[in-house]
Amino acid sequence: MSKQITLDADYRPSDSEPFMNERQREYFRGKLLAWKDEILKEAKETLVTLQSESENHPDIADRASSETDRAIELRARDRQRKLIAKIEAAIARIDDNSYGYCEETGEPISLKRLEARPIATLSLEAQERHERNERVFRDD
Repeated sequence: MSKQITLDADYRPSDSEPFMNERQREYFRGKLLAWKDEILKEAKETLVTLQSESENHPDIADRASSETDRAIELRARDRQRKLIAKIEAAIARIDDNSYGYCEETGEPISLKRLEARPIATLSLEAQERHERNERVFRDD
């Protein structure tokens, strides 16, 4: 039987408490779920907009503009779909107690980084190293 945690709206994780304690995990779970809900709400609004704008434009320039807008919107939705997958993966890491720890080093990811990017899987140092290596290989 799992115990229920009461979330405090004013709570912010702090370095003065044990890293990834239950309260911090629930804080980040709430943050991730709210982010996911926001993305899904936007996606529904986009779908309604795309359906209502599917009328036939007699002017070829209007039609081209409408198709370009539609393509941009669909690309944005695809990025958001991938983001939802990352959010769900982060929630799964919370469930298995690996959330907040760098996938490469196993070291804690700073609370500041997790606050800014709750789906982060690498510490700042590991992310920078990864990006440097990416640039080196891209330049070849």
